[in-house]
Amino acid sequence: MVIVLYALTALLYCGLAFHGWATRNPRLAATGSQAGGAASAVLTANGGPAGSASGRADAQPGWWHLLMAGVLASHGMLLHETIFPADHMMFGFAFALSAMLWLGVGIYWIESFFFSLAGLGLIVIPVALVASLMPLAFPGSQILGYAARPLFKLHFIIANVAYGLFTLAAFHAFLMLLAERRLHGFKHAPSRPGNIKSKGPAEQWLGRWLDLLPPLLTLEKLLFRLIGAGFVLLTLTIGSGLLFSEELFGRAFRLDHKTVFAFISWAMFGGILAGRHFRGWRGRVALRWVIASFGILLLAYVGSRFVIEVILHRL
Repeated sequence: MVIVLYALTALLYCGLAFHGWATRNPRLAATGSQAGGAASAVLTANGGPAGSASGRADAQPGWWHLLMAGVLASHGMLLHETIFPADHMMFGFAFALSAMLWLGVGIYWIESFFFSLAGLGLIVIPVALVASLMPLAFPGSQILGYAARPLFKLHFIIANVAYGLFTLAAFHAFLMLLAERRLHGFKHAPSRPGNIKSKGPAEQWLGRWLDLLPPLLTLEKLLFRLIGAGFVLLTLTIGSGLLFSEELFGRAFRLDHKTVFAFISWAMFGGILAGRHFRGWRGRVALRWVIASFGILLLAYVGSRFVIEVILHRL
């Protein structure tokens, strides 16, 4: 059963990835002219669209949404069957990454009903494909005792949803940094058409890919919504861990490396939201802080488990 779910999940992700690359690239190659690329950059710099006139979602075929629902159902069942087999629980850094990307894809699918996010899907879906297969190579370890407790399951679900929100926020921030860098290049380059011609194929392709994204202002709004929701859930995760540590994990609260990294990332995300609200933070500085905060959050569990399981070979 589990092997069938692995194969089905991988097949569906491959189908979505192939559809994204096969249908987008030829169209972009035909329309990515010199003038069009320069005009797109100017529009985006002024808060206008990068790939469409309003930033609204491109109409996806009905079968695409069915395929997305199918892959999310298959991946979700796979996670349940592999993390909660029988009366115990298996978990590790590979399972954490798989769950984070599954939730990230689900949030991306919801966003795609309202905004044109094809450029984001071209990177999120292939990464989710790789993450869904990682538990095959890194099976994790068995967790006993508290795994079946309802309070722990609630704590576990909230934590993973928070991770999923921050994962997609990190993808948003990464793509926005690329778009900001591209716009910065356009602003400081002389306005001769020859300068666009001189760009290499890879740079031209990157520009066409970024043109699939909504306006930067729209992406920024989505980014801080994701961070706000993730911050609330991360607060609940840390709070439940502190209040119910004895009941959840069978021991009193103790300050270990996971807790320290979680508190640091919580404080950093909180600082980003406060800076946005009171100081109007935006642009490269805010985006780099988002990526740095996500990196610290990864160290809270995924990084520590990676060191224990893969480098130290301890379960």
